[in-house]
Amino acid sequence: MRIVKHPILSFERGREVEFTFDGKKMKGYEGEPIAAALHDNGVRVLSYSKHLHRARGFYCAIGNCSSCLMTVNGEPNVRVCTEKLREGMVVETQKGRGDIK
Repeated sequence: MRIVKHPILSFERGREVEFTFDGKKMKGYEGEPIAAALHDNGVRVLSYSKHLHRARGFYCAIGNCSSCLMTVNGEPNVRVCTEKLREGMVVETQKGRGDIK
């Protein structure tokens, strides 16, 4: 789901690009937050809590919390609510604290 019309805000979209999430090809717009592209593709769970392993979704959307930490292009602990989408990115659900490779 995307907001396409708003009475005050205007939206300028980048070109449509492909990226991979947990091995599945998805599409989004270049320059938008990765979390927004995931949300538009139906992904509602971005991570799991460290201790109780409860599902975490899109929460603050400004990079203050840790609900959206994922592994992006092999780098763990990326806040996908503020990281901009680029062509060919590999986004993966992060397990626990994330392993540095």
